Amino acid sequence: MNTHNVILKNGVSMPILGFGTFKIPDGQVAVDSVLTALSVGYRHIDTAAIYGNEDSVGEAVRQSGLNRNQLFITTKLWNSDQGYDSTLRAFDKSIKKLGLDYLDLYLIHWPKPLNRETWKAMEKLYNEKRVRAIGVSNFHIHHLLDLLDVCQIAPMVNQIEFHPRLIQSNLLEYCKNNEIQYEAWSPLMQNRAFSIPLLQQIAEKYGRTVSQLILRWDIQMGVVTIPKSINPDRISENFKIFDFEISDEDMQLISSLDKGERVGPDPDNFNF
Repeated sequence: MNTHNVILKNGVSMPILGFGTFKIPDGQVAVDSVLTALSVGYRHIDTAAIYGNEDSVGEAVRQSGLNRNQLFITTKLWNSDQGYDSTLRAFDKSIKKLGLDYLDLYLIHWPKPLNRETWKAMEKLYNEKRVRAIGVSNFHIHHLLDLLDVCQIAPMVNQIEFHPRLIQSNLLEYCKNNEIQYEAWSPLMQNRAFSIPLLQQIAEKYGRTVSQLILRWDIQMGVVTIPKSINPDRISENFKIFDFEISDEDMQLISSLDKGERVGPDPDNFNF
């Protein structure tokens, strides 16, 4: 088994560990952070139109000198661009900023009333081979059911908030049963996870940092994860999770921390 990749429903290989760029400002900081990530071994970069740093992600990809087919690049459609024609326009804008010929993964960023029309446009982009995989972000089961009711192509990925305090077991199980890859944003709880005593104790047992422990827990749960940092040492540290394994007992202990506690908005109750 290749622990570094998952295979999506359509056969596309997706690195299980990626580099997130949420709140990394456009410009040299973003370019340097992505370049650092690529230099230590990340091949999966996650951005979004709303992050405002697609230009810098694209610049880092160009400067890296890596072949395009070695990379997995994700971006996301923002809420105000939902709808059929506006989705196609937004995609063109994103891909131009990134300086790419195609995307590896395009996601609807949040569930909105225009999901169905938006998804038709996503299917068109997929059928035209402008994107290798399409999916959603922050979708609960009822959002997915609404889409699956009308779609020709089912979402291949659902990127949601996921960490030891928020597992959403029903959603995780539903996605597994329907071959929708679960992907974690904010896996480190925006750094709040570092102060949880149980995680500190287990990390010490393995001679690892709390972030390495959580990211390893993610991938052993079969969840793609995209930690973010602008600190070169942390970027490197977060990638070093493929040379140890957490025992079943400790996996269950970490999972027992689940309290349904969010650090981000609830997809059923947000106003943007």
